[in-house]
Amino acid sequence: MAEPSRTPPPTDAARVAAAHFRYYDLVMAAFVAILLLSNVLGAGKVARVALPGIGDWPFGAGILFFPVSYIIGDVLTEVYGYAHARRVIWVGFAATIFMAAMAWVVVALPPAPDWGNQAAYEAVFGQVPRIVFASMCAFWAGEFVNSYVLARMKVLTEGRHLWMRTIGSTIAGQGVDSLIFYPLAFLGAPGWTPHLVMVVLFTQWALKTGWEAALTPLTYWVVGWLKRVEGVDVYDRDTDFTPFRARV
Repeated sequence: MAEPSRTPPPTDAARVAAAHFRYYDLVMAAFVAILLLSNVLGAGKVARVALPGIGDWPFGAGILFFPVSYIIGDVLTEVYGYAHARRVIWVGFAATIFMAAMAWVVVALPPAPDWGNQAAYEAVFGQVPRIVFASMCAFWAGEFVNSYVLARMKVLTEGRHLWMRTIGSTIAGQGVDSLIFYPLAFLGAPGWTPHLVMVVLFTQWALKTGWEAALTPLTYWVVGWLKRVEGVDVYDRDTDFTPFRARV
């Protein structure tokens, strides 16, 4: 597959640390929005799909949208560099903590006597602390692995083969995410046998990677467009890859 055309010359990450970008904040907003919505709407539901010759196969409903956050993470690292992606990951992590705290407070508030939807509200928004903890741990570790692998591969490949970087980083990042989230969240929980946990875990991993591969043409277009309009193509040659900071 051809690389994005007319991209700016390579730029070391240190030279763009204080730069102002036109669309960076919008990409950050999209990342956080998808992260929060996919955690609220899809994390705890197991759906099923009928596969020819196999029959019903379970999968986590969050697979439909959560992988988009990894694609945006790839775009952030590829265009703006690891440090800018790291900042976005920490913003998303903080937003997830606030979402969990807000959900706990709102669900715990005594309902009005004439409001009869408390049980349904709890079923939708009442979050089990174990799942919240697992989700935050998995997100934090998986996103940083994804960003680190892509940044290092970009330097090693000298910017060639974007498809290899996006898919390779997703295999690593989503693998870490799934290996942390599903055992922490569901192993031993009612209705979740060890076999079901492993089936959903590996199904999620395979489907997320498949989504990444299927959306590669879109990733190429977005990356190429952002590099042109922002006038930057960051290479993390001398970057401090510690995840324990949010400053660019």
